[in-house]
Amino acid sequence: MIPVQGVEGQTIAVLGLGRSGKATAAALSAGGATVIAWDDGHDTRETADGLTIADLTRDDAWSGVSALIASPGIPHLYPKPHPVIAKAYALGIPVDNDIGLFFRSYATADWDGFDRAPRVIAVTGSNGKSTTTALIHHILTETGRPSQMGGNIGTGVLSLEPAIDGEVVVLELSSYQTELARALTPDVAVFTNLSPDHLDRHGGHGGYFAAKRRLFAEGGPDRAVIGVDEIEGLYLADQLSMGPSDDRVIRISLGQKLDGTAWSVFARKGFLSEYRKGRQAASIDLRAVTGLPGAHNHQNACAAYAACRAVGIAPRDIEAAFHTFAGLPHRSQTVAEIGGVRYVNDSKATNVDAAAKALQAFDRIRWIAGGLGKEGGIAALAPYLGRVTKAYLIGHSARDFALEIGQVPYEVAETMDAAVARAASEAQPGETVLLAPAAASFDQYPNFEKRGEHFVRLVQALAR
Repeated sequence: MIPVQGVEGQTIAVLGLGRSGKATAAALSAGGATVIAWDDGHDTRETADGLTIADLTRDDAWSGVSALIASPGIPHLYPKPHPVIAKAYALGIPVDNDIGLFFRSYATADWDGFDRAPRVIAVTGSNGKSTTTALIHHILTETGRPSQMGGNIGTGVLSLEPAIDGEVVVLELSSYQTELARALTPDVAVFTNLSPDHLDRHGGHGGYFAAKRRLFAEGGPDRAVIGVDEIEGLYLADQLSMGPSDDRVIRISLGQKLDGTAWSVFARKGFLSEYRKGRQAASIDLRAVTGLPGAHNHQNACAAYAACRAVGIAPRDIEAAFHTFAGLPHRSQTVAEIGGVRYVNDSKATNVDAAAKALQAFDRIRWIAGGLGKEGGIAALAPYLGRVTKAYLIGHSARDFALEIGQVPYEVAETMDAAVARAASEAQPGETVLLAPAAASFDQYPNFEKRGEHFVRLVQALAR
């Protein structure tokens, strides 16, 4: 646990008692604060052992409160603030989240005795955050650097262990986490890419980008790794750079040759290249890296490579670590090969951009798609549907999706059980049964992980 600094003797309110909220309350208490807490769920409040529950919807609960710490999933601005947050605003009480508390508390006086100061690499973007974060952590571990991983993946930030000499903490940060944090000071910040997502929460595409941009604008990282395949990334790189010779910005791309700036990393035709001052410094063949299939994972490899180079890892060591990376569940995860048919779980492909990247990674696809569709539908997937032999549509948006896939043969399967059974019965050797939903899971599952786990269980049953 990382005790929160600067709160001794204060009364701090915590809103939301999920994993993040409970860890925040414990870290605040460890820092000497008196913690009061509230959650909208009656059952959650009843099981919050050891916490002082105070109804923060009532004015009399706020006496002496110095700050409110909100869990990331709770809206603070759009589509409208949670009533408790609105009350804090009206009372002039600062609102923060656990990410802000982490960045103001991670560095301690103990660091004065370290040979190498610990560092923080923070990763944000729309797609590839988790894989990039896990890959960076894997490379650091494989090359002997002490490392912890947390944030939106794995361990909550305040549940990480206090830093040790030379450690690198790797954080995945969602827009929900970056938009409210009052302190954001990573040593290396990574922006993978941007595609429309969570637009209701951020008041539109511009608000969504603004939430991501805060990671770079608020703290001023020593090095910024920026994906420049979208206009937002180009803009961000330009804003952070003092000119083409400024190597504090490492531009990354999937498909573009970047050799006109001080430092760049890009992937083309399966090869990763690093350029420094217009000259190639390293090259890696990614085609044989089994844990990073498809072009979208090559983009993740570029981001992870650049971040690790920024903390001094050698190219040959990064390349060796690539080959021992097993990938993450629910992200282009090969579950099994049965009778010459490959089964791939990409349940994390919850939006059109992620689904497009999954569709580009394989040929002769039997595509399981659907769920709770997002604004804009799936018409943008049309250029990639030539690889689809047949679609098996599930969930709330199955019939809407059927109207948008043109001449692709399809079947409205409704459920995952039916979709997997039909796809398995029709698939031929050399084909891939791909779960890449292009939709949220909440119509049938509590989260994308549960959806992916259901797919995995069904495939494993086929193999028996």
